[in-house]
Amino acid sequence: MIYGIGIDIVKIQRMRDADDKWGEKFFAKFLTDKEIDYCNRKQDPYPSLSVRFAAKEALVKAIGSEINLNMKEVEILNNEKGKPSLIVHGKAKEFFNNNEIKKSFVSLSHEKEFAVASVVLEV
Repeated sequence: MIYGIGIDIVKIQRMRDADDKWGEKFFAKFLTDKEIDYCNRKQDPYPSLSVRFAAKEALVKAIGSEINLNMKEVEILNNEKGKPSLIVHGKAKEFFNNNEIKKSFVSLSHEKEFAVASVVLEV
């Protein structure tokens, strides 16, 4: 059974502008070191950085207003074949356990100007 579905879209230039204004501390507010390292290995890291932000926002929408989510307690990581997954820690993991959320599905995409992500939570 589906617990929640969320989708979010981000303009990639917005992330470039934020980086120009605040530097790497901007991304450190919502991305884990693993996520930042993964993105920085890309020729252009901004699409990957943007789509991870979108995925975390999509998760917030899938959850609803039931928890004040710390985005650093959520990681969007790719396996060896490139498939993205959502990994929760801390209070986010506790929320998943308390609400019997057993599976999460993440879809990421980016093209030129935009990054989009969707999240489906299953109980």
